[in-house]
Amino acid sequence: MFKGLGGMGDMAKMMKAAQDMQSKMGEMQEDLASITVTGESGAGLVKATATAKGELTGLDINPQIFDPNEKEVVEDLILAAIKDAQVKAAERTQQEMAKLTEGLGLPADMKLPF
Repeated sequence: MFKGLGGMGDMAKMMKAAQDMQSKMGEMQEDLASITVTGESGAGLVKATATAKGELTGLDINPQIFDPNEKEVVEDLILAAIKDAQVKAAERTQQEMAKLTEGLGLPADMKLPF
């Protein structure tokens, strides 16, 4: 009559694993807000700093590039540095996610959050 209850233990394990993963995801989100990456363009003339979550936090521009005749070049360098920082932020997020999924025994190519 109680044969079906054997699966309840497996369900409890799955629920516990899901709770653990949710907790670790929350911790990782907090960590990503404190990890910074720096994108560069123009051989380092423009640097953009962002959190691993992609939030731009700083911009460093070498004064040598401020030539009124080169306004479009400067704008392009700024955009390139910001895009580079965003790419690095996304890569860092994936690295942190891979660490999390590896620790939980999930496949490395599993996309989280679902």
